[in-house]
Amino acid sequence: MDAREEAVGQAVPRVEQSSVRRAVVGASIGNCVEWYDFAVYGFLAPFIGAAFFASQDPTVQLLSTFAVFAVAFFTRPLGGLFFGPLGDRIGRQKVLATVIILMSISTVLIGLLPGYATIGIAAPILLVVLRCLQGFSAGGEYGGAATFLAEYAPNNRRGYTVSWLLFSTLIGFLLGSALATVLSATLPEAAMGSWGWRIPFFIAGPLGAVGLYIRLRLEDTPEFRALEQTGQVAGSPLMETIRENWRPILQIAGLVVIHNVGFYTVFTFMSTYFSETLGFSSTTAFFSIMLAGLVAMALIPPLGALADRVGRRPLLLTACALFILLTYPLFMLMNTGNVVLAVAAHVALAVIEALFVCTSLAAGAELFATRVRYGGFSIGYNFSVAIFGGTAPYIAVFLIDRTGSPLSPAFYVIFAAALTFVTVLTMRETAGAPLHKTRSTADAAS
Repeated sequence: MDAREEAVGQAVPRVEQSSVRRAVVGASIGNCVEWYDFAVYGFLAPFIGAAFFASQDPTVQLLSTFAVFAVAFFTRPLGGLFFGPLGDRIGRQKVLATVIILMSISTVLIGLLPGYATIGIAAPILLVVLRCLQGFSAGGEYGGAATFLAEYAPNNRRGYTVSWLLFSTLIGFLLGSALATVLSATLPEAAMGSWGWRIPFFIAGPLGAVGLYIRLRLEDTPEFRALEQTGQVAGSPLMETIRENWRPILQIAGLVVIHNVGFYTVFTFMSTYFSETLGFSSTTAFFSIMLAGLVAMALIPPLGALADRVGRRPLLLTACALFILLTYPLFMLMNTGNVVLAVAAHVALAVIEALFVCTSLAAGAELFATRVRYGGFSIGYNFSVAIFGGTAPYIAVFLIDRTGSPLSPAFYVIFAAALTFVTVLTMRETAGAPLHKTRSTADAAS
C-alpha cells in the first residue's frame, strides 16, 4: 500500500449501521423512481406507437417505439461521461440529486406531449428529444447509485448491500407494469389510447419529488469524504479515468452485457413477447412479468449475501453458463402453447438473471479506485448498455420479424452470456476486500 492509499484509508470515518440503512433507502428509492420512468415507456409501447407514429402496421409501430426506446440508451454514455467524472469531483450525493430531477421532468413532459395526429412529425421528434434527456440523466444514475452503496457498505457485506439497488430496480419495473396493466384493464381502449397511457408519466412528478427529498438529506459517502479530507480528490477525473483505468472500464463493459440483455429481455421484452408473439392475453403477460419479478426480488438479497461468502466469480460464471445452456430450451418451452410451461420458463430465466445481477454491480464497483469509481463505472456501464441493453427489445422483435422464428431472441441472449463469461475470467476475485482508494484493483494487484 502506497502512502496516498494509506492516508486515505486512515481518514475514512467509521460508519454506523443506521447510516448504511439510510444510504440503502436513499439510493434505492431514487433508483426505483428512475427505473419506473424507464419501465413505463416499455410497458406502454403499443399505445405510444399508435400515438406518435403514422404507420398503421402494428409491427412497424412497435419497432418504431422500441427504436425510440433504444435511442435513449445511446445518450446514456454521454450522461456517463458527464455525470460520472462530475461525481468524482464534487461528490456522489449532489450528482445523484441532479439526475433524478432531470429524469422526472423529462418523463412528465412525455405525458404532456401531443401526438402525431395533433402536431404531425414534430411529435416523434420531440419524443426522441425527451427520451434522450431521460437517457442522459440515467447515464449518471446507475453508476452513481452503485458507487454510493459500495462506498457505504462494510467490506464483508458489500454484495448484499449493493444488491438492494437491483431490488429497487425491479420494484420500479413492476410498479410501471402494474400501473399500465390496471389502466389497460379498467379504461376503454379508446380512452387508454387517447389519454390513459399518459397517467403513469404524470405520476413520475410526485415520485421524483419524494426521491429528491430523500437524496438531499443524505450525507456523501465516507470514502469520498476521506478523499476530500486528505486532498486526494481527482483534479481531472475524466482524463485520469480514461488514461489510467481503461482495463477496468473494458471489464465492466463486458461484465454487464448479459446483465442488461438478460434484464431487458426478461422484464421488458417479455411483456410484448407473451401477447404479440405467443398469443397469450395481456393478463397472462402481466401475471408472468409480475411473478418473474417477484421471484427475482426474493432471490437477489440472499444471493448477494451468498456472493459475500463464496465470492463474486462463482455466481457470475454459473449464471453465464446457465444462460448459455438453458436459454434456447426455455424459449422452446415458452412456444409450446402451454401457458403454465411458458410462465415457468419465463420465471426460470428471471432466476438465472437474479443469480447474475445479485453481485454484478458490486463486482463492477470493486474494479475501480475511489478517486475514479463513479466515472469509471458509469463510462464502462453506459457504453455497454447503449450497445447491448436498450437495443435488446428492438433486436428481439427484429429477429422474429426477419427470421420468422419466435425462438430467435434466444441466440442474442446466448451471445451476450458468452461475452460476459469470457470477461469474468479476466477479473480477480474481490469479495470481502477493502475498496481501493487511489489505484484500481488491477494496479493495486501489480
